[in-house]
Amino acid sequence: MCPAYRATLLYTSAMKFGIHSEQYQNNYSKEEEQKFTQVFGELTSEFAAKMAEGVHASDESVQELVKQHYEFTLQFWTPNKESYKSLAMTYILPSPYRDHYEEVAQGLGKYHYDAVCIWADKNL
Repeated sequence: MCPAYRATLLYTSAMKFGIHSEQYQNNYSKEEEQKFTQVFGELTSEFAAKMAEGVHASDESVQELVKQHYEFTLQFWTPNKESYKSLAMTYILPSPYRDHYEEVAQGLGKYHYDAVCIWADKNL
């Protein structure tokens, strides 16, 4: 199974991790979950590609990806600055999220975390 796909399944199916997980309600159809999986997998792959190209987390193109990630997240809950950064923290602390991001690309969790923090500080 593709690592980005595995990370996506974790993200959309098992969002019961973290201090804000009680806000997540999984009342979605199988078709909706498949669409979430596809979109999240594409975003994850795009983050990995930017990181591989050496594009800094603060670059406008990466920040646009974070905006898309935030908008994706809005389908499940509405994070404020602190809770969105808290979600991103799970990408670098020992967690299933971090493990799956690292399967996609070594350092991807930290890259995504840095990008989220920059975006959140400017936009939330």
